[in-house]
Amino acid sequence: MQHTTSQASEGSSAQTAGNRPRYLPLVAVIMLAIAAVDQAVKQLMLGWLTPGEPVAVIGDWFRFYLLFNPGAAFSMGQNSTWLFTTIQLVFVVGALIAAPRLSNRVEAIGLAMIAGGALGNLIDRLARDPGFWFGHVVDYISVGNFAVFNLADASITVGVVIFALALFLKEESNAG
Repeated sequence: MQHTTSQASEGSSAQTAGNRPRYLPLVAVIMLAIAAVDQAVKQLMLGWLTPGEPVAVIGDWFRFYLLFNPGAAFSMGQNSTWLFTTIQLVFVVGALIAAPRLSNRVEAIGLAMIAGGALGNLIDRLARDPGFWFGHVVDYISVGNFAVFNLADASITVGVVIFALALFLKEESNAG
């Protein structure tokens, strides 16, 4: 019986005080992986596509269409690139600070996906033309009449849904 207790305490070494799992490593790994894949695909698209020339994948419904976005979603705020850069940087740092306080794995995955997408686009804003802090984000996915976006944007969107669902389910379980 004592041997089982010893094994249980060894298994809990990945938990913080209060018996909460540590999610910082999970958030950091997912965040960095998403940003790396996003940047790799952007480089591939930059080498393959010509700006303004669509490449049909599924007729006119799904195509690749390279453009450089100085703004946010739907190209809003094109004169506020510095503001979006600042917000993305603050969010990425904030996600890493918040990660140890998360209460479940689904929250951690959602937050990591949002932060990974923010980091992918932040790299563009720091490293691409027209220059540091004011760089334009590389977008290349065009679906129907929707805005042109990239994998980082898709990760942010899916991450928000996952994170919100995790919070909703936590509230439901706390209420019941």
